[in-house]
Amino acid sequence: MNAIEFQNVSKSYPIYDRPGNRLTELLSFNRLKRHRDFPALCDVSFEIRSGETFCIVGENGSGKSTLLQIVAGILHPSGGSVRVNGRVSALLELGAGFNPEFSGRDNVFLNASILGFTTRQVEQRYRDIETFAEIGDFINQPVKTYSSGMVVRLAFAVAINVDPDILLVDEALAVGDIYFRQRCMRKVHELRSRGVTILYVTHATADVKSIGDRALWLDRGHVIEIGNPDKVIARFTAAMTEKDTVYRRQRTAGELPEAALPSAARSDIEIVDTIPNIDHRHGDGRAEIIGIAVRDERGAPLSLLEPSTTICVRVSARAKEPITHPMVGFMLRNQLGMDFAGTNTGREGLSLAPLGPGEIVTVDFYMDLPELYPAAFSFSPAIADGTLEEYTMCDWIDNALALEMARSEQGTYGYLHLPCRVVVNPVRTMERSRG
Repeated sequence: MNAIEFQNVSKSYPIYDRPGNRLTELLSFNRLKRHRDFPALCDVSFEIRSGETFCIVGENGSGKSTLLQIVAGILHPSGGSVRVNGRVSALLELGAGFNPEFSGRDNVFLNASILGFTTRQVEQRYRDIETFAEIGDFINQPVKTYSSGMVVRLAFAVAINVDPDILLVDEALAVGDIYFRQRCMRKVHELRSRGVTILYVTHATADVKSIGDRALWLDRGHVIEIGNPDKVIARFTAAMTEKDTVYRRQRTAGELPEAALPSAARSDIEIVDTIPNIDHRHGDGRAEIIGIAVRDERGAPLSLLEPSTTICVRVSARAKEPITHPMVGFMLRNQLGMDFAGTNTGREGLSLAPLGPGEIVTVDFYMDLPELYPAAFSFSPAIADGTLEEYTMCDWIDNALALEMARSEQGTYGYLHLPCRVVVNPVRTMERSRG
C-alpha cells in the first residue's frame, strides 16, 4: 500500500495588487474578481511507497513547502486528489506549531495532543524528547526566548518520538549545528530501518544521494523528473549551473576579457580519447572532454587503486570554439555518489594557455592516495572557461571512470587513515605525596 498518493494536484494562491481589493472582492454581491491566481503547484502526480525515503529538490519558490503542507493537512489542494495513509509527524518551517508564549515543555504536550496522544502517553515519551533535544533548563522557558537552533532541536525531538508512520522534514535541519545535524541524520537512518516513510525536502544534494530511495525535482510548481536520486540530482545540478552561467554572462555583457596569456610550447604527449562511461553530461559545448585515464607513476593503466600509492589522472579536452581561460579538473566520488574530493588546474595555481577551435589540451594530475576505505570511487572530468570565482562550464561528465580501492593490510577505520607519527614517552611512576 502506498503511504502518499498525489493525483493531478494543483494549488494556487490569490494575489491582490492592493490590500483594499481583498475587501472589495469579499463584499461584492456579484463576486467580482479582484485578484489573480498564482499557481504554486501544477498538475503534480506521484506515489510514495510505505517505508520509502522520498526526497524533493528544487529552487526556492518551486512549491516544495506547499506540497509538504498539503501532505500534512495544513493546506488543501485547489484541484486533484491526495491520499495519506498513516500518522503524520511534520518538521516544517522554523517554529511551526509552537506557541512562542508557552514553555518548551508545554509545547511538547500541546503538539503531541494534537497528534492524538493522551497526557499519560506524552509523559512516557517526555524524557526521551527532553534528552534528544538537549536544551537544558530552557525546556521550561518560553519558546520566544529560544535561538533558531534550539527551536529545531525541540521540534525534531518531538517529531521523531511520536511514533510517526510518515515523517515530513522541510529543510529545517539546515539551521542546526553540525553535532545535532549528525545526530538527526543517524535518527533518520534509524527510522528508515524501522519502515517509517520519510518525505524530505532539502537543498543538500549530498543528503539526497545518501538517504533517498527516489527523488523528485520541482520547478515552478511542475514536476521535471522523478526517479533515481543520482540521475535527478545530476540533471538538477546541471540546470542550476547553466542558470548561474547565463546570469553571469548577462551581468558581464559588454565587458572585455582579460588579456590572453601567451601560448606555451606544446609537448608531444599522448592524448587519451576513451571515456569508459557517461552517466550524464552537461555544459555549453564550447569545449569537450575527449578522454580520461587513471595510471600509475610509470604510466601503466590501473584496474585497482592501491592505498598509499601515487596515481596519475590524465584528462584530455578539445576546444570547439575559442576558450580564453580554460580550466581542467575532475571530481572524485565515493560509492554513495557523494563528492569525496576534487581539484582543477585553477585550484592548483596553474594557468592554461587559451585554446583555439580544434586544439587539444591534456593535463596530468599526480595524486598521492591516502589509505581510503575499500569501496568504488568514480572520476568525473570537466573543462570550464573562466576563473575559480567566475566560470562557464563547457563540459562535465558524471562518473566517466570508476575504480575499486584495495583493502590495506592494516585495515582502515572510518573513511581514511591520516598519516600519523607516534611517539611513546618513557614510563614513569607517580610519586606518592609525603605527609
